[in-house]
Amino acid sequence: MGFAELHLHLEGTLEPELAFELAERNQLTLPWRDVDDLRSRFDYGCLQDFLDIYYANMAVLRTEADFAELTDAYLARAARAGVVRAEVFLDLQAHTARGVPAEVVLAGVSDALSRSEVDHGVSSGLIVTFLRHLSADDAECAYDQALATGVELLGIGLCSSEVGFPAAPFAPLWQRARADGLHTVAHAGEEGGPDYVWEALRELKVERVDHGIRAVEDPSLVAHLAEQRIPLTSCPLSNVRLKAVPHLAAHPLPAMLDAGLLVTVNSDDPAYFGGYLDDNLVAVRDQFGLRQDQLDTLACNSIEASFLPAAEKARLLAVG
Repeated sequence: MGFAELHLHLEGTLEPELAFELAERNQLTLPWRDVDDLRSRFDYGCLQDFLDIYYANMAVLRTEADFAELTDAYLARAARAGVVRAEVFLDLQAHTARGVPAEVVLAGVSDALSRSEVDHGVSSGLIVTFLRHLSADDAECAYDQALATGVELLGIGLCSSEVGFPAAPFAPLWQRARADGLHTVAHAGEEGGPDYVWEALRELKVERVDHGIRAVEDPSLVAHLAEQRIPLTSCPLSNVRLKAVPHLAAHPLPAMLDAGLLVTVNSDDPAYFGGYLDDNLVAVRDQFGLRQDQLDTLACNSIEASFLPAAEKARLLAVG
């Protein structure tokens, strides 16, 4: 059975080689000497250490062709990882803030996504994510810009620094998006504790919780998530690299499976965190001695947690 990847930031798939290639194409200078120098910096003390590199590299993305190439490269790699469905995140505000128009960003990404099934055998959907360290008004503006392009959206999400940036101010936008027929998700319970997950559920009424690993600290939250079959999109290698867990052996994935949670495995920002979906699956399989039936459960969970139509979910599950 193939997997659905549900927690993937397109900007986080910018491999060092492509970053330098695009920098040369766009006559820009990156703050790193070369590919090896850049890779040597992928050891982070905290989330901000990663974000500093992430945003510096993002400067090379300037044209429709850049965004299309980035997206297509991810889809090709995802197909090799066994991904049959990719619901990808795009941090639109990070691009418009540096002067790249929304129509340029979304035209490039959507061009690659529109060809993903034919070119790579991967169906896809686009989720525009808003940065929670910016204001809700800024997110509303970005949402308006995205809609104005006419590019088809699957949903909206909330990402970036979690602690100290509550989700509640974004509730009107999430309500608006639902009224527009879009799906809603949000990062919660990675840096922040279970209260951040509760807030995303109660204030934003999200359909999926991105990360959510700290939900295991609250038995009542675990019971609620299990009963309601609310998906959690865990990213094990990312959690290790950003010190959300001290080491992979401390990751709560086995406990989440044992609790009957609808947990999935994803790669988050694979160019920066040590691997794509298949790398994450191999890492947790080897670390925890996961049986084939447990890996099959993770695959089934990912399809169930996707925003595919019910008939397509049933077809993919039957194939498995």
